[in-house]
Amino acid sequence: MLTKVKMPLPDMMAAALAMDESILDADQVENLIKFCPTKDEMELLKNYTGDKELLGKCEQFFLELMKVPRVESKLRVFLFKIQFISQVTDFKKSLNTVNSACEEVRHSLKLKEILKKILYLGNTLNQGTARGSAVGFKLDSLLKLTDTRATNNKMTLMHYLCKVLASKSPSLLDFHVDLVSLEAASKIQLKSLAEEMQAIIKGLEKVKKELEASETDGPVSEIFRKTLKEFVGVAEAEVGSVKDLYSVAGRNADALALYFGEDPARCPFEQVTVTLLNFVRLFRKAHEENLKQAELERKKVQKEAEMENAKGVNLTKKGLK
Repeated sequence: MLTKVKMPLPDMMAAALAMDESILDADQVENLIKFCPTKDEMELLKNYTGDKELLGKCEQFFLELMKVPRVESKLRVFLFKIQFISQVTDFKKSLNTVNSACEEVRHSLKLKEILKKILYLGNTLNQGTARGSAVGFKLDSLLKLTDTRATNNKMTLMHYLCKVLASKSPSLLDFHVDLVSLEAASKIQLKSLAEEMQAIIKGLEKVKKELEASETDGPVSEIFRKTLKEFVGVAEAEVGSVKDLYSVAGRNADALALYFGEDPARCPFEQVTVTLLNFVRLFRKAHEENLKQAELERKKVQKEAEMENAKGVNLTKKGLK
């Protein structure tokens, strides 16, 4: 790693303590952390009384690191600072995706109408039975529409639903355009978001601890303290904003399950979004298959008509003879 360093070691350490991202990037700082000397290595160098100029580049590098109190902690703080903006930006993007998906689903009038028609269809099919006057249905029942088939085994209940909608309510067929965030949201795990939130909070706590500890370091950490103090001020405000957004996302995720009459503990956000996404895909597939079938039947009728016309022409020709 050191053979790739194109600057004097003291300059590299000065850049690290100034947390200068224009000189050192995340990969370089990670390498510096990786090659920090162990306690045993530091003891050996402390006890070395010979000419330090005779030491190898690695040992000289260790000596530079040892001039800085808690050097590994400071380098980890620098790495956190480098990665902070992109980490928070990505995290906010995930939270906004959750919020958008929840809002889109709950405000989609077209989806609501389709669900009403599915309930009506189910009650009609179950008329005269105990299930014939249901006021609702479980969310996972949406995926069972493809399991119920007609006697010819060709058309499913999903095909029939699409056919009815195409005939009586064609404006509902493109309900999926209301749910633009659904696919992205279905890939998000709330557990991962919770872990990410904790990582950001704990990372900032470590930064603040190092800032406090560096107050007694003396001149060697002067620039480090000044730069870090400015960063902490900005980071605290940003983390506060992210915490608020995270709380909103959690409430929206629970509200989404409740919207469908489900218990968020038994039917969490991940299950709701995946079920809805699969329903959208199955619905669109059934509609496309209906269109293809209708086109095949149209061509068949047209061909039969052409054959009938051809027969009529031949009979006419024979009559003329």
